This record gives sequence, C-alpha cells and structure tokens, in this order.
Amino acid sequence: MTVVSSTERITRKGRRGGCVLARRRTIAAAGFNRWLVPPAALCIQLCIGMSYGLSVFWLPLSRAIGIDKPVACTSHSLLSDLFTTNCDWQVTNLLTIFTTGLVMLGFSAALFGGWLERAGPRKAGAATACCWGGGFIIAALGVHVHQFWIMWIGLGLIGGTGLGLGYIAPLSILVKWFPDRRGLTTGLAIMGFGGGAAIGAPLANRLIDAFKTPTSIGVAETFLVLGLIYFVVMLIGAFALRIPPTGWQPPGASAPSDAMISTGNVHFESAHETPQFWLLWIVLGMNVLAGIGVLALTLPMLQELLGGALIGRPDVAFSALDDAQRTRVAAIAAGYAGLLSLFNIAGRLFWATLSDRIGRKPTFSIMLTLGVLLCAAAPSIAHLRSALPFAGALGLILALYGGSFATMPAYVADLFGPKFVGAIHGRLLTAWSTAGLAGPLLVGYLRNAQLQAGVERAVVYDRTMYVLAGFLVVGLIANLLVRPLADKWHLAENAAARRRARAVSGEGKLNQATFGIGRGGLAPKVAAFWVLVGIPLVWGLAMTLQTAVRMF
Repeated sequence: MTVVSSTERITRKGRRGGCVLARRRTIAAAGFNRWLVPPAALCIQLCIGMSYGLSVFWLPLSRAIGIDKPVACTSHSLLSDLFTTNCDWQVTNLLTIFTTGLVMLGFSAALFGGWLERAGPRKAGAATACCWGGGFIIAALGVHVHQFWIMWIGLGLIGGTGLGLGYIAPLSILVKWFPDRRGLTTGLAIMGFGGGAAIGAPLANRLIDAFKTPTSIGVAETFLVLGLIYFVVMLIGAFALRIPPTGWQPPGASAPSDAMISTGNVHFESAHETPQFWLLWIVLGMNVLAGIGVLALTLPMLQELLGGALIGRPDVAFSALDDAQRTRVAAIAAGYAGLLSLFNIAGRLFWATLSDRIGRKPTFSIMLTLGVLLCAAAPSIAHLRSALPFAGALGLILALYGGSFATMPAYVADLFGPKFVGAIHGRLLTAWSTAGLAGPLLVGYLRNAQLQAGVERAVVYDRTMYVLAGFLVVGLIANLLVRPLADKWHLAENAAARRRARAVSGEGKLNQATFGIGRGGLAPKVAAFWVLVGIPLVWGLAMTLQTAVRMF
C-alpha cells in the first residue's frame, strides 16, 4: 500500500481543480523530467522567431494588385497606403509592420510580465498562440480585401503583443527549472528565436510559390497556413510547460558561490528602483543599438566597401562597377548576409553557455570589450578589400549581439532571483524596443549626412562604426558598475504565509528524493520531444546555408 503525504494530496487536488489553463494545473507532478521544458520553450520561440523573417513578404505584397509589377499610387504616404484599395503598397510602408511589432514586443513584455507570473505558463502560452497565430490569420484577411490597416493591426499590434508574451514566458520557466544551467537553457531557447526565421522564411517562400496564381500573389493563403501552424505548435509548447513546486531545487544543488547570484527574490514592482536594473537596461540597450546598427548596415557595407573584391576585382571600387557587376555583387553580399545570420544564432548558445562557467558579469565584460575592438577595427579590415576577414569581423559582432540577448535573462535571474524574472526581464526589454527604433534611424542619418557632405563611399561607414563602438564602451562601463543587490531589496517572505498560499494554490513542496521531480536525463520521451523540434530547425539552417552558398 502506497502512503501519500498530506502535502502531496493537497497538491494533487489543487492540480486537478480549476480551468485547464490555470496555473495550478501546470505544477510538475511526481517523476516529471525537467529536460522536457527546453523543447517546449523552443516550440514557442521558433514560432515567434519568424518576426525576423517577415521581409520575405514585403516584395510580393508590394505587387498584390499588379501581380507582375506594382500598380503605383498617386501618393506614397503611409496614411494613403493604410486605406487604399486600388493601388499597391510601398515596401517602406510595409516595413512599419515589423517596426510596430518590435515596439509592441518590448511594451507588451513590460505590461504583462506581472500577469504572466500570476497566470502561469499555460495561460500565457495560449495567449501567445492566439496573438501570434491569430495575427497572421487577421493579416491574411487584410491581404484578401487589400486593406493595409487590417494587416498592420494583425501582424503589428496583435502579433507584436504575442511576441512580447512568447519571448518572456518560456524564459521565466527555464530559469526556475535550471538554477544550475540558466545560461545553457535560456541560450537554447533564444537560439530558437534567432533560428525561427531560418525555418519560417524558406517555408513561406515555398508556400507562396505553391499558392501563387495568375490572379493572386499567394501571400494571403500563406499567412493563413502559417497562422494555423504557429497556433498549433505554440499550444503544444504551452501545454507541455510545467512549473516546479515551491522550494524545489535540482538534486545535488548547493548554495551558489558567486556573490552576484542572489539567494533572495526582488519583487518586480520594486526592481526598477534599484540601480542594477537601470545598469542592465543600459547594457542591453547599448548592445542592441550597436547590433541593430551593424545589421542595418551589413548589406550596404559589404557592397560599397568591398565592391569589386566580391567578384575577384579588388582594384575596382563599387562606383566603377557596371550594372551587371553590381547585380552580381548584390547577390554575393546577400549570400554573406545569410551566412552571418548563422553567427547570430550560434553566438546565442555559445556565450550563454559560457556564462554558466565564468559568470554573467565577466561574460558581458568580454563580449562588450570584443565588440568595441571589432567595431573599431572593422573599417581598417574593410579597407584591406578582402571579403573573408571583413565578413568574419561582422559575423563575430553579430555573434556578440545574439549572445547578449541569450545571457541577459540569466543575468536578471542571478541579480533579482527567479521568482519574478519574467516580469523584470519584460520591463528590461523596453531597452530593446527603444534601441531597435533608434538604431536604424541613427545609422541611416550618419550615412546620409556624410554622403551629402561629399564623403567618399569607401570611407563613409568608418565614423559610423566608431560611433557604434562608443555605444559599446558605455555598455561596458555600465556592466562594470553592476554590484550584488543589498538585502533590503529582497522579499521578506513569512513562512506561515507561504504555507497558506501553497495550500490554497495547490503548490506543495514535494520531497524530491521521493517523487523524483527533475530527474530522468535523456529519457525516450525527452529524446522524442527534442527530435520533434530539432528536425525543422536543422532543415531551416540547412536551407539558409544552401541559399547563401548558391548566391556566391
């Protein structure tokens, strides 16, 4: 006869009751294997990562009426494109969908971070699936009736809200399950966000080709199919996520030896009152400002700085190339840009994993120092007019950019504790939105100002790269100023209050030696889940690599 403790009976009863989306229904049961959580997180991150691949739709959408060539409007303003029904949209106006989504990512993460911690991962994941998948379905309607404002609301506002929720929800769970491997697991998840476009973009291209007819560009149907796929896959991830019982620690866990790792928790409502919060905000913002700047300049820099060097003519400047040579240079530069995206993905896993070994603050110090050196050296490397060294320098810069995203959630959990990491990290993401808006505008202004001043194209990017290096210096200084939080910021949690809260919510602290939560390693169920998410990711990366190589 099996003896079940009163705590376990309370937990089982609480887990069975209530709505299927309720937080209590997501508390891990006896024998749960924590390695099921990362692939569940990847189900969500790989879907929302398609936000980086939305550019595949802009050119087809710019000829939605004309099919073969755009039907020009009398006005090119965003306001006229929002409501026009008889002419095609401008690519520059279509880009506002991506910009709106990026802004909504930061603000929705900040706004709903506290709700996420209360509602639990399943409800947050379901909301993400509805917003992101539903955003594509609404956009399909907008394309079908040729109303830009519907598409902008669908993918920009609603889809962007899903981006924010989907970005922080899995990370909040991962840092709770893996206090011993926070960097590795958050790196895996955010690598999925970086790799989502590698799956979604080639899939979207194939769907567009399949649905294309003499009277349709095939985008509306593609939006509908992608929306349904994303909705289902994200729901699978949401329902697979679990939260650990209160007080759970992995078997063999010991107290952290790093003074930067807090043993308490800071409430998300008071986190922004600490200097550490704003120092991390500056660190993330400066990283994004520099990284977005390099991303915005990658294609023009490869074309205009290397010029004929990309086609074996290092002695010929870009301005001296004929039309056919410029077309070939543009194709090769696009191939290099595709390869550089793989550096961004790989950097997310490498730097986050390294941070588990050497600490978050030293990792950011190394990343920022390398970023300063690479940005400052990039102009000199470019003037060597050799493609491989320059592309390698850009690739390393983008690897550092990706690494900062992947390492930041673990940094937040170390400093502020894991309890409210989703809400605190969500508020930090406003730095991403701010820098994501300012970065392209800044580098565009610097480039145009120098061209108008008569600066030669071959050196027009030098000052811009030096400015970006200066931003990273600011980030480095902010990181060096980060100190452990004082005890006064930590929650004074009363033991009796915790017991009452657990009894009401069904969160009993389970005896991990008896119930084995978190054990299991690479069990068959875990391996199957990893294969499920790994196959599309490997396929997407292979397609990206194949497309890039084909352009050389």
